Amino acid sequence: MNPIEITLQALDAAERALPPGQPVYMLNLLRYRAHARYEDGFDATPCSGREALHERYRPAFRRLAAGQPLVRMFSGPVLASLVGPQGERWDEAALNEYGDFATFRSIVDTETYRREAAPHRHAALEDFRLFALVKAM
Repeated sequence: MNPIEITLQALDAAERALPPGQPVYMLNLLRYRAHARYEDGFDATPCSGREALHERYRPAFRRLAAGQPLVRMFSGPVLASLVGPQGERWDEAALNEYGDFATFRSIVDTETYRREAAPHRHAALEDFRLFALVKAM
C-alpha cells in the first residue's frame, strides 16, 4: 500500500467523525520528491516532484472540482518547525475549504480522480499528511 494513498477506510472513518453539512478544512503537509517518480507504464515527461504537483496534479484536481464549493485558503512554503520530531521536514502546507466532507469525497472517491489526478500526487510526493478539520462551535 502506498503510504500517501487516500484509502476507502480513511474516507469512511472521516465521514463518521465529521459533522455532515458543514464546512470542512483540509490541511495538507507536503514533502516533494526531487524527481517525480511515476509508476511503470504511466506516460509522463520527467519533472520535479514540485512540478508534478503544481503543474499536473492541481490542474487535474481543479477540473474534477469545477463547480464544487472549494476555496484555497492558504498555500505556501514551510520555513521553520517549532515543535515536532527533530529532522522532520515539510516543503509546503496548504489549507482548503470545502462546503462539506461529502464534497471532498465526491472528488477524490472516483475512478476519474484515481486515473487522472492521483498518479501525479503519488509521483510528486515523498511524504504527505492530510487532516480533516472543522471549526469549533
